Amino acid sequence: MAAEKMLKFVSLGKEMPEKRAAETRSQDFHEIYREYADAKATEQASRCSQCGVPYCQAHCPLSNNIPDWLRLTATGRLQEAYEVSQATNSFPEICGRICPQDRLCEGNCVIEQSGHGTVTIGSVEKYITDTAWENGWVQPVRPSVERAESVGIIGAGPGGLAAADMLRRAGVQVTVYDRYDRAGGLMMYGIPGFKLEKPVVLRRIEQLEQSGVTFVLNCKVGEDISFDAIRGQHDAVLIATGVYKVREVTAPGSGAKGVVKALDYLTASNRKSFGDEVPEFDSGELNAAGKRVVVIGGGDTAMDCLRTAIRQGATSVKCLYRRDKANMPGSQRETQNAEEEGVDFVWLTAPKGFTGGEHVEGVIVQKMRLGAPDVSGRQAPEVIEGADYIEPADLVIQALGFEPEEIPTLWDVPELAVTRWGTIKADFATHSTSLPGVFAVGDIVRGASLVVWAIRDGREAAASIVNYLGAGRQIAAE
Repeated sequence: MAAEKMLKFVSLGKEMPEKRAAETRSQDFHEIYREYADAKATEQASRCSQCGVPYCQAHCPLSNNIPDWLRLTATGRLQEAYEVSQATNSFPEICGRICPQDRLCEGNCVIEQSGHGTVTIGSVEKYITDTAWENGWVQPVRPSVERAESVGIIGAGPGGLAAADMLRRAGVQVTVYDRYDRAGGLMMYGIPGFKLEKPVVLRRIEQLEQSGVTFVLNCKVGEDISFDAIRGQHDAVLIATGVYKVREVTAPGSGAKGVVKALDYLTASNRKSFGDEVPEFDSGELNAAGKRVVVIGGGDTAMDCLRTAIRQGATSVKCLYRRDKANMPGSQRETQNAEEEGVDFVWLTAPKGFTGGEHVEGVIVQKMRLGAPDVSGRQAPEVIEGADYIEPADLVIQALGFEPEEIPTLWDVPELAVTRWGTIKADFATHSTSLPGVFAVGDIVRGASLVVWAIRDGREAAASIVNYLGAGRQIAAE
């Protein structure tokens, strides 16, 4: 059947006007793809061994009932599969796309461990949720009882949005404040569209709006509104700002034009995909087209920059990382994707400085070797003296990770306790902070981490906030 449709698909251009042919080809392609996706999802879900100890579930931060919704998918009960998936995960279609399954559920699949290749859990998760959206099974939240209490959430990233979803299910009134002009946080501006299509995020935000969540955008706490004002307007506050302070290379020439931050680069690319005016992109400052690109770093953000530069038409794309491939902090799957797309990884290298004067022309690279393990057990990189060389570059992207901003200072709340790393100090179980009625989740507590952990934190904090509101008493961190 699929073969007959494919023949029809190929011959359409000869049988009808081009516009109509294009529309019909699109319809037929969608139908053929849907049949293929149906078959692949059923095939993969059927491979689940339904083992007595579901290691996939145990290694999922959300403890998703993976074997259950795989079994339902294998038997064609897709709406039930979606409902099981949604019960533990506010955004399964997002996790299905961007979770590092190779380090979590799929990497611990019993079939994978036995050498027969993992069940593609992430793809099935994406498939059943996309099917749910197509069939109208995803509906706005309609709580059975509306409560008078309100919660202000600072940050419209995954942690804040997951908390908003759960709070609305409990009937609590929710207002989300965010510094950007669109909700979604790094899901919107920090992750490329080829990994996470922006309409996927936008439809969830629209669903939350239809569920009664109010968004106050282009709002910087400490500038446009004070933290005390937000506390005064709400019965509880959740801080879910994420971490946006970029680690930078401190070396001679690092201030030259053409040495840019990863988040600035990715934000410009994502804004351009929305059709926004992006002068830095149009001028070439944050555009890799026709340039020799060097990315410094080995995490998932570095992989996003590398793969974005390839798509923008860079003449060459290289990654400098101070350890070897086995010690990369990011997803091995992402590294493999980058290699297949043409990225050249230069292992055991680190930047020593930059050449070129006003505009960068190259990176002074020092070669490294792995020495004794550090306190975490990873081998510490050591410089090989006298082995420096220059790597030509027109655009250097720094992707060395993120650190928390100094929130107590920026928001004028010195009584908000932070750790020695600058992250907000919050109770591990309740997510409450040193301030009564103030909670915190996600990267601003954990440090730079995964979207799935932020979702878990947001859902847990929502439950604690409902308890706090119901009890009418303070829940504070010790």
